[in-house]
Amino acid sequence: MRLLLAEDEEDLSRALVAVLKHNNYSVDAVYDGAEALDYIENGDNYDGVILDIMMPKMDGITVLKTIRSHGNSVPVLMLTAKAEIDDRVEGLDSGADDYLTKPFSMKELLARIRAMTRRQADTTDSVLSFADITLDRSTYILTGPKNKDGMRLANKEYQMLEMLMTNPGQIISADQFMDKIWGYDSDAEQNVVWVYISYLRKKLTSVGSVAQIKATRGVGYSIVE
Repeated sequence: MRLLLAEDEEDLSRALVAVLKHNNYSVDAVYDGAEALDYIENGDNYDGVILDIMMPKMDGITVLKTIRSHGNSVPVLMLTAKAEIDDRVEGLDSGADDYLTKPFSMKELLARIRAMTRRQADTTDSVLSFADITLDRSTYILTGPKNKDGMRLANKEYQMLEMLMTNPGQIISADQFMDKIWGYDSDAEQNVVWVYISYLRKKLTSVGSVAQIKATRGVGYSIVE
């Protein structure tokens, strides 16, 4: 699951990124509102956005109002200082899904993110199907003819298979996988995509599926029957 974190306190941002990555989220971190808006509107789709209200260049509420006015419904969690009651109200009225008051515990942040993204998932199909397999978006469980109980995929395996299954037959490049799952600032080498494709192929074989992940040399990967 891919998140954007917009927080101008760099020490706090680094701590939040470490916790989120430890909990299997992919995170892009930015430090001002203008950059946050650019990432949201010009980057790949995010599963959720964490926006600090008080940021340089553009405050979080302005960022929120702008993306909502453009029809972007990505879930947004606002971070606010204790005294910013009016800002919290304005943020919720402007389309924020939730807010969290500083200082906060990491456990509460993770719980708010889970709740926020779960509500978003409820508005889309909770189970993806292709050929003879299904993928449960809430549990990461892959099922097929030989494994009706299913097997739980690791986070990045799940994200890659979800991308493939929501775009059946379409070629997804390694760059697209890298940007969506590992993030713009990742130090990972591009061959990590091939490694995870190999993992997924073994999982599809294990559940007895006729579905295959096809490699188109120099272009990318697609899921086919």
